[in-house]
Amino acid sequence: MKNKLMALILLTGGTLFAQFSVGVRIGAPPPVRVVRVQPRSPGSGYVWVGGYWYPAGSRYKWHDGYWTRPAYAGARWVEPHHDGHQYFAGYWDGDHGQIGHDHHSDRGHDRDFRHDHQ
Repeated sequence: MKNKLMALILLTGGTLFAQFSVGVRIGAPPPVRVVRVQPRSPGSGYVWVGGYWYPAGSRYKWHDGYWTRPAYAGARWVEPHHDGHQYFAGYWDGDHGQIGHDHHSDRGHDRDFRHDHQ
């Protein structure tokens, strides 16, 4: 009886601390599209973010390049990249930390600009 109880305790304890994760690997994105003409800047304070591929479910979607204001003064855009194994999303980085791009707000004019960081 003691052996059965000990085995049950070990099995139960082992499952309490086990980790389980599921990931989808879709490989590297296609080559970046070549843009022959970059639109004129809408004004001072805007920076150009070049087009890039980003994962959307089990495939990649193309995000056209666009002019935008940095997320806050002094922020610089770090382009998304794939290291051969994993995709790393683009983000704004600087003295106030990292702010990622929100693909859900793409229809807005200042898609990455947060007015509270002016």
